[in-house]
Amino acid sequence: MDKKNQIRIAVIGIGSMGMDHLRSIAKTANTELAAICDLDREKADRLAEEYAVKAFYDHKNLLEWGEFDGILIATPHYNHTVIAIDAFEKGFHVLTEKPVGVHANDIKKMTSAWERAKSKNPKIVFAAMFQMRTQGHWKKIKDLIDSGELGKLVRTTWIITDWFRTQSYYDNGDWRATWKGEGGGVLLNQCPHQLDLYQWFVGVPDKITGYASIGKYHTIEVEDEVTGFFQYNNGMVGHFITSTGESPGTNRLEIVGEMGKIIFENDTLTFFRNRKSMLDQLKEAAGGFEHCENWKIDIPYQTNDDSAHRVVIENFANAILHGDDLVAQASEGINSVAIGNAIMLSHFEGETVNMPINGDAYEKKLMDLMEIKGENHESTDH
Repeated sequence: MDKKNQIRIAVIGIGSMGMDHLRSIAKTANTELAAICDLDREKADRLAEEYAVKAFYDHKNLLEWGEFDGILIATPHYNHTVIAIDAFEKGFHVLTEKPVGVHANDIKKMTSAWERAKSKNPKIVFAAMFQMRTQGHWKKIKDLIDSGELGKLVRTTWIITDWFRTQSYYDNGDWRATWKGEGGGVLLNQCPHQLDLYQWFVGVPDKITGYASIGKYHTIEVEDEVTGFFQYNNGMVGHFITSTGESPGTNRLEIVGEMGKIIFENDTLTFFRNRKSMLDQLKEAAGGFEHCENWKIDIPYQTNDDSAHRVVIENFANAILHGDDLVAQASEGINSVAIGNAIMLSHFEGETVNMPINGDAYEKKLMDLMEIKGENHESTDH
């Protein structure tokens, strides 16, 4: 392909996800791998030789070199913020893995840096790797909601407890499942995509009450079981239930509206469609137990033939080259992160959290948790 129709991407962070992105870039017609950056020098050198690109071991040296158009961040969570800000200061486009940041304040800092960069280059792109938005079943659910098929929404419940992880998984690195290393547990590590989809479907709640268990099933310092209760000013209620300790687990999404109910489970999308509004039926039915007549409909959806990650990378390139709309603006990542932050803040404070979240309050709590755990580790060493 003509180099004018390609963008050059440097990948920062070559763990399992970063490796997948290297392969995706190589398979995507409108992208070219420009460089690899990782703290592990041996790994960076080996992969740079394999892909015939330059290796870097510090993102600042990479940004100083600068012979690329954009970066793809696949590092541990806390690093997303500083790397993105540094990249925007140098004028580079940014695609970041999930979660966009550990807490809402970090994402606000990233978004502010992007806004400053746009004053110099209005076309600079800030994208998030929310690839699940490209998958057929989620797109179909979004379409059913947005087109009004369900009418007024009354309840959205997602039970996603099939994240089973053993103690061995958490023992794989001392950074895992720590406030300092990852910034959280199941909500921040396993659930960012589901929290993003939740708010993409039905919006950010107005009030959040959270109940969490810290190390209930595992010897870890972060949450491994969570229940979130959501309230919306329009009357809808929501639930988000997740765990890394259940086997077998469940992955079931229910969205209920006046015109019926959508269920997605085991790759099957079912619509129980009411013949009339249940809200009208409540008011107008002559008898006390007259349910709405409804039909069970199996909703078809298009499956992806290609890697969803690759679709987002291609979209990132087309947004830079041609101004295409992004699959997900990274600034939207504050919504899912704020929901998770609010669940945990509610748990720690024992009260309902009003949205938008007080970012300072959660950041302070996170810093306190890091300090407490640090003191515990020090006393253990002595």
